Amino acid sequence: MVKSFQGVRMAPPKKTTAQPLLVKDHMTTKLTTFKPDDTLDQVMEILTKKKISGAPVLDESGGLIGIISEVDCLKEIIKGKYTNTPKFPSKVEDHMTKNVMTLSPEMSLFDAAGKFLEFKIRRFPVVQNGQLLGQISLSDLIRAFPKLRQTTW
Repeated sequence: MVKSFQGVRMAPPKKTTAQPLLVKDHMTTKLTTFKPDDTLDQVMEILTKKKISGAPVLDESGGLIGIISEVDCLKEIIKGKYTNTPKFPSKVEDHMTKNVMTLSPEMSLFDAAGKFLEFKIRRFPVVQNGQLLGQISLSDLIRAFPKLRQTTW
């Protein structure tokens, strides 16, 4: 009787569906936004009510022109305290960050993580062809990584 020995065979790899690793798959799309002529009083009330730390500022046509954050509001509060000249209600356009760094919706989460570490900011607007599509925050990024399978890294 002849026995055949074929050796150890490796099972073919199982097909896995790739986890989305792009900013567009993990960004927030329902955003609170502000206008340049909104007041800091309004901003602080809305940020507090919605428990968020900042939001994009859009012009009349919906184009992104800045970001207003709790830090921007705090700067004005502190400046007014020391100079005894609080400027409330002052306008968003006078206090927002105007030079806004944005991310592409097609950027990988790993590249986005690098940007968060490099610039040490809490949120990036996601823009394509000049249009605001959403925003990705550090929290969005942190929530995304545990959901990814090790094999997709």
